[in-house]
Amino acid sequence: MSSPVLEVLPLSIREMLESLPHSVRGRLEEVRIREGRPLEVITPDRSWFLGPSGLVQGSERAYFPDREDCAKMLNLISHHSLYALEEELRRGYVTIEGGHRIGLVGRAVVEGGQVRRLRSVSGFNLRIAREVRGVAGGVIPYLHHRGRLFNTLIVSPPQCGKTTLLRDLVRVVSEGERDLPSHKVGVVDERSEIAGCVEGVPQHDIGPRTDVLDACPKAEGMMMMIRSMSPDLLVVDEIGRHEDGEAVFEAMHAGVRLFTTAHGRSLEEVCRRPTLSRLIRESAFDRLVLLSRKKGPGTLEGIYDESLQPLPGKEQRVKVR
Repeated sequence: MSSPVLEVLPLSIREMLESLPHSVRGRLEEVRIREGRPLEVITPDRSWFLGPSGLVQGSERAYFPDREDCAKMLNLISHHSLYALEEELRRGYVTIEGGHRIGLVGRAVVEGGQVRRLRSVSGFNLRIAREVRGVAGGVIPYLHHRGRLFNTLIVSPPQCGKTTLLRDLVRVVSEGERDLPSHKVGVVDERSEIAGCVEGVPQHDIGPRTDVLDACPKAEGMMMMIRSMSPDLLVVDEIGRHEDGEAVFEAMHAGVRLFTTAHGRSLEEVCRRPTLSRLIRESAFDRLVLLSRKKGPGTLEGIYDESLQPLPGKEQRVKVR
């Protein structure tokens, strides 16, 4: 487990995690800390409760984080300055060094029908990001032809490896390989999860010709990137809002290719979302990649063309863990 993850945890919880067997610690996906409820850890295979004696089945012997633990964790995340987390407390998550995301829950402060911030934060979901080189190898041949990249949408439920796959695709396109020449890549990394920037500098390997606009809203960032950095390929994560769709069309009409992702358990589900439905209906994407957890995170369910027809090939596993 990386240092940035351990550094945001209260000492009592940090020590319990460090005492876990390597076979568990090295495969952790989530650590869930809830005030007054049992401490939970999750791997690709299962979940456990965690206590001073280690992993336990029932909650009775688990460690129960208290209000002091939650206050300490919030202080560690914010470096003892909640003012610095004002925007994150409005969005409900914080991204830390390495691209790890911490979801936050508590009491929402609503003004004018909109969430302005969270207070009395009482729960954290620490999602551990991992850089896995080579996961794009089985997919990239379907995403270009004679060096011409296809506009691509990667679809999956949460925690099925779509950001891990997207990150490695960025690296491959930036570096180039075999019959795919190197391209200039522009990443608009709204949640700091693709490149894992610290002070604007990527911490993950995203290739030598990649520029990153970190912590910027996708729709605005796409236009900024096109105007300022002239990318061959534009990359954004988790589109779905109306303004995202408009920006996608603007980018494509400007002659820029696009790789992006969206939440969904099936193509049918994605097609019921208004913004994505319009993009698919108007054949904005030449390729759609569907991932699941059927055989573990990164199960490749299929690759489809702009008419949603499957391309030849068997179901396989993109190894993201």
